[in-house]
Amino acid sequence: MSAQNPFDQKKAAILSEINSSQPDLSPKGSIDRLCLPIIKLINSHEDMVTTSSCSGRISVFAEGVKDYKGNVKVGGKGQGGKWLYVSHDSDKVRGWIDTLNTSDQEIISGTVEDNLIASDGSTRYLLYKYEPFILHVKCRNFEMASRLYNVAMACGFRESGIGSNNLVAVRINIKLDVPIGFVDDKEKLNLFVSPNYIQLLDKLTLTKFEENEKKMKELYVKIENQIINGNPIASLEAKKEQETKEERRERKRREGLERQRKAKDQKAAATD
Repeated sequence: MSAQNPFDQKKAAILSEINSSQPDLSPKGSIDRLCLPIIKLINSHEDMVTTSSCSGRISVFAEGVKDYKGNVKVGGKGQGGKWLYVSHDSDKVRGWIDTLNTSDQEIISGTVEDNLIASDGSTRYLLYKYEPFILHVKCRNFEMASRLYNVAMACGFRESGIGSNNLVAVRINIKLDVPIGFVDDKEKLNLFVSPNYIQLLDKLTLTKFEENEKKMKELYVKIENQIINGNPIASLEAKKEQETKEERRERKRREGLERQRKAKDQKAAATD
């Protein structure tokens, strides 16, 4: 029995982890429910395997501080940085603020005062975020990666790209990222937005969740029709007819780079 090639070995290991009853390495410890259908679909193809995913989430994050070359910088986790609330469930959008009003982490409502917001950039903000669906897929070769990338772009996932080792990142720009308060010197959480503004954020976030799920379903159908069950040549020709000038330029650039890579490989093989 011949040994599996590296891609098949990688895929077998990933599928073993997915099918395991043990928690995975993500903070949540499991695959998001909304991601399962498209993950199973992609993994049914012999030339693709999913490596990571997120169906979309709401979060509230308190910025931390860190020492960078002797200077105190704000942003990211750092010291004191932490997630105050995270949920991948649209049913848990409304009422998130109530979960933070605990005895040890009460949020103080108020207004912005000039003397509380530092002008030197040292204020640690409370950031409210909605982050959309993202999926990483390792493909057997560049041709497969290009097919998946083209399908994603045709569905509106304009932030997608092909990285090293034929890893496709499927991304879309449906997000929110706004400051809603700050952490004071006593580590108290202070809101500088009104309850009405919080309600507005809730409505906007629910709209984002709905749009995000709609795009995920559209992507599922396109992958199923054009890659899993479709004719690869016909799908590529259809894509070429639909693509914009910018998309055609990017496709030509990628194809040119791939031809150069193959030519180098062939030259190296000839000199061995």
